[in-house]
Amino acid sequence: MRVSIYTDGAARGNPDGPGGYGVILQYTDPSGRLHEKELSEGFPVTTNNRMELLGPIMGLEALNRPCEVDLYSDSRYLVDAFDKGWIYNWLKNGWKTAGKDPVKNRDLWERLLAAAGKHTVRFHWVKGHDGHPENERCDALATAAADSMKTKKET
Repeated sequence: MRVSIYTDGAARGNPDGPGGYGVILQYTDPSGRLHEKELSEGFPVTTNNRMELLGPIMGLEALNRPCEVDLYSDSRYLVDAFDKGWIYNWLKNGWKTAGKDPVKNRDLWERLLAAAGKHTVRFHWVKGHDGHPENERCDALATAAADSMKTKKET
């Protein structure tokens, strides 16, 4: 089964402000009918990069069987980590960057690798805020989720 996943993340007051992610999953069945599902969630204190990673994680974890996935994001942080092989170097180097610093957001990178490992995933970069319909919708979902956290306090 081939699935397209579109994702975006947002944070207000980055770092450590409210944030959210938005995801659209699309599947066209054999009869040609498009099925679509939207996911979003907000967090009171986070960073933009964490939200850019959590969106793809949630999209991949929502799939209930192995799929061929085209994953679209406007995050170079996400797409370049796979397309340029950074993540494989981080693994080989014990989660250290080329500069020998600990990789930030390791918990989410590990979760993303686990979620992606169940599927065949191709990452695609799309230019943000450039009229791409699904990217614009994901941005709206992510920012609405982030904005919904502005009035909530941590407990």
